[in-house]
Amino acid sequence: MTLYPLLPLRDIVVFPGMVVPLFVGREKSVAALEAAMAGSKDIFLLAQLDPGCDDPDRDDLYETGVIASVLQLLKLPDGTVRVLVEGHHRAQLEALNPQSTSHGDMLMAEVAQIDPEVVSGTEVSAMMRSVVDQFAEYAKLSKKLPQDAGQQLGDIEDAGKLADAVAANLAAKVADKQAVLSETDALKRLEMVLSFMEGELGVLQVERKIRGRVKRQMEKTQREYYLNEQLKAIQSELGGGDGEEANEVQELQDKIDNLKLSKEARAKANAELKKLKTMQPMSAEATVIRNYLDVLLGLPWGKRSKLKKDIPGAQAILDADHYALDKVKDRIVEYLAVQARTNKLKGPILCLVGPPGVGKTSLGKSIAKATGRQFIRQSLGGVRDEAEIRGHRRTYIGSLPGKIVTNLRKAGASNPLFLLDEIDKLGQDFRGDPASALLEVLDPEQNAKFQDHYLELDIDLSDVMFVCTANSLNLPQPLLDRMEIIRLEGYTEDEKVQIAERHLVSKQVEAHGLRKGEFTLEQDALRDLIRYYTREAGVRTLEREIARLARKSLRKILEGQEKSVTITPENLDEFAGVRKFRHGVSDEENQVGAVTGLAWTEVGGELLTIESVTVPGKGAVRTTGKLGEVMSESVQMAFSFVKARSPAYGIKPSIFQRKDLHIHLPEGAVPKDGPSAGIGMVTAMVSTLTGIPVRADVAMTGEVTLRGRVLAIGGLKEKLLAALRGGIKTVLIPEENRKDLAEIPANIREGLDIVPVSHVDEVLSRALVGPVEAIEWTEADDLATQPAAAPLPGSAPAAPTAH
Repeated sequence: MTLYPLLPLRDIVVFPGMVVPLFVGREKSVAALEAAMAGSKDIFLLAQLDPGCDDPDRDDLYETGVIASVLQLLKLPDGTVRVLVEGHHRAQLEALNPQSTSHGDMLMAEVAQIDPEVVSGTEVSAMMRSVVDQFAEYAKLSKKLPQDAGQQLGDIEDAGKLADAVAANLAAKVADKQAVLSETDALKRLEMVLSFMEGELGVLQVERKIRGRVKRQMEKTQREYYLNEQLKAIQSELGGGDGEEANEVQELQDKIDNLKLSKEARAKANAELKKLKTMQPMSAEATVIRNYLDVLLGLPWGKRSKLKKDIPGAQAILDADHYALDKVKDRIVEYLAVQARTNKLKGPILCLVGPPGVGKTSLGKSIAKATGRQFIRQSLGGVRDEAEIRGHRRTYIGSLPGKIVTNLRKAGASNPLFLLDEIDKLGQDFRGDPASALLEVLDPEQNAKFQDHYLELDIDLSDVMFVCTANSLNLPQPLLDRMEIIRLEGYTEDEKVQIAERHLVSKQVEAHGLRKGEFTLEQDALRDLIRYYTREAGVRTLEREIARLARKSLRKILEGQEKSVTITPENLDEFAGVRKFRHGVSDEENQVGAVTGLAWTEVGGELLTIESVTVPGKGAVRTTGKLGEVMSESVQMAFSFVKARSPAYGIKPSIFQRKDLHIHLPEGAVPKDGPSAGIGMVTAMVSTLTGIPVRADVAMTGEVTLRGRVLAIGGLKEKLLAALRGGIKTVLIPEENRKDLAEIPANIREGLDIVPVSHVDEVLSRALVGPVEAIEWTEADDLATQPAAAPLPGSAPAAPTAH
């Protein structure tokens, strides 16, 4: 046994014949090196079981190590030592003897040298050849070994040295290498290193495949990146932009992934995007698909406005924005209350019907503000193409979605208030019927799956609140059936005064840049403006007249004539011009055959003059004034009634044999139709034939039958408003319309003497200046008034007839 300084190794095994550089930092190890250098330069190298152990003892070390000589030793500035050692012989550790030297504590090992065995034979030669060939293959796959490492091993003839050389170059675990070092049989060591190499070769081959695959993938990625950069540069040069088009597909994909699309919409969007990727960017079809995806992804998928449920607040907003219209506002608030409680829109669509200028569109804005919804207005006036509602099919460049989808996209929320303005102005021609296309939109049972021809997807419109406006009910019956009609008849004079003072004057002052105190419109002047310059159901003309006053006032202020302008009844003519209408006086004095009737039009109620004269003739009736079919029939029926009852009204029936009646309704260019002028026709005919004048301050409306009954009419409030505006004092209405007076504002009822009548006789007694006096008339009177037939030439006179 021989004593050697011991150098424990942490994570390396040194084999005989192997030259290895080591870095030593532990004090005991440095002391062992210094002791070796001071002596024969031999040192015992032994691997540790646990590389983390800083102070190993007998149990922390392997049994077999290598006796090596120190070739070179270099102390580094940080206190560590770099040493170059060369292994010579295997040795077995027998005992450890701690010693203390002048350089520090160290370990001395008692070791027994293991002599190498020399083996030979065919098996050994074959094994050595296999090991060399295997190692050559291993060296090719391993990047840590030089390519000619296998050639150097071919010169080794000793089996044990070959096994040690191969084991020293293998990337094996410390335990595996230690097992090779501990094996004294050279043939077994060859078998062990051959086994290790086969395992490592399997791993290296897999690594090689992975590296090849990764390399190919990286090459493909780099190639695609390079081509994409080239494409960006080309597109930038062509389009003069910054090449953002190259990122368009990715942006669309991100939108599809992030939006809350329905299952159908997501599948459709992904399919269209897949087609877009395979197309040339500048092709026409790519433009169509790009526009389609822009529309589809621009819809408010899953975006909702937070709705307000404050019913008193909604009432306050409606009251602040609109004066009067109490019945209308009550119905709207009830509608909102039901929606707030049920959170559903299942119910009829509101349709606001009334003359122009009464606030239908602004009511829609107020409803949107009261409920917290986004407001969308779509005018349907003149729309005659079904594609305006349902969209164009995606078969050509320039196809577009319908107005419903377009405005929904513009709103940015899936629950806006959608105002369909002027729904009665829809057209119809060979391109389709838009009114019928609206049936699906306005039906709460169907619009949850509204199909737009452009999108070809189900769009949920059940959260949209639809409100329609119209001037008349001239609509298809199926469309009317889906809507609840709310009538806005018009405003009285007092209501117009309040609206002007609360809204219109301040609005025009602000619009014309007038400062506070520069423009004042007295209430009396405002009433005169309403009476003598406007005659309308709404307030639109009134607003224009106030705007005229503001303009003229601003001009005077800027010219330095006045610092502020106050408009009074005395100077109103100076600003507003000549009066356009008369108010509070009848149009004519009491006249024979001139009756004031009441008519309903789309712009409110109107006074309708009915004139009648007799002309020589044979009992016919002529009409002029562009009368419609119903009104022409009403004239014929009134004439038949008067002829049948003529003696009761003091009219000799014989007059019909020599006189014709001519009925005319002035403003001949204006079409007129309807049955409600029946009693006016009868009154005009009776007045003409009897010579009794008609009271000029009386107006009347009602349909008449051949029996003289007066039937109910519609549009009563508008007609009474027209009578009030025209200075009429007494209005005759059908008895059946008495129930409608409860809905007429009190100031209208108080300003007029409203007389319900049920028969023509009551009408005549009220409308004519004097009473009619019945006469006796028999068939003999008819015969007596007939002219005798002239005898034929040469014939005998006829014999008298006995009575």
